[in-house]
Amino acid sequence: MQRIAHITPILATYALWAAYFVSWNIAALWAAPAAQRPIDSLAILDRILFLAGFGLLFNLFRLQDAALANLIPPNGVAWALVGVAALGFVLCWWARLHLGRLWSTMVTLKEGHKIVDTGPYALVRHPIYTGLLLALFATAALRATPLAFSGAGIMLIALLLRVWREERFLSEQLGADAYAAYRARVPALVPFLPL
Repeated sequence: MQRIAHITPILATYALWAAYFVSWNIAALWAAPAAQRPIDSLAILDRILFLAGFGLLFNLFRLQDAALANLIPPNGVAWALVGVAALGFVLCWWARLHLGRLWSTMVTLKEGHKIVDTGPYALVRHPIYTGLLLALFATAALRATPLAFSGAGIMLIALLLRVWREERFLSEQLGADAYAAYRARVPALVPFLPL
């Protein structure tokens, strides 16, 4: 019997990202049609930033990059970081499934849209982004390179920009008072951190 190739924490994390992207894009087929989508030049900026950050996180541009030797995690910590990334993706999927047909890849008002404040949305207003942040910073810590940390930082900026755009749009579309009440009760990205 042939020996199965040794799976490293980095390879396991790459497999998690690949599974997430493939499954996420397939699931987009079951979203409800958009009733309204804001025309916003910031949407292009956040997508560019997100893609650039992703490229740096995984060094898709093949730039000179070297691991920061003093930050490379030991094997046990590395596997714990794989677990953190997996937890992030589980949170993304929990939130995605909880939204059902109201989910969208872009800032969009769906037919029958309402404020969802149950399940993961009772913990944070943007659990999908929280999950992505867990996965991307765990990945950056595993790679332990300047480019990976830079990519994670750029993706954080892109997600914060997206949060700002979504909150503004949802407040306008779903009622400023109702959305303000939700914002007062539930933090944006980090449970128990009032932001």
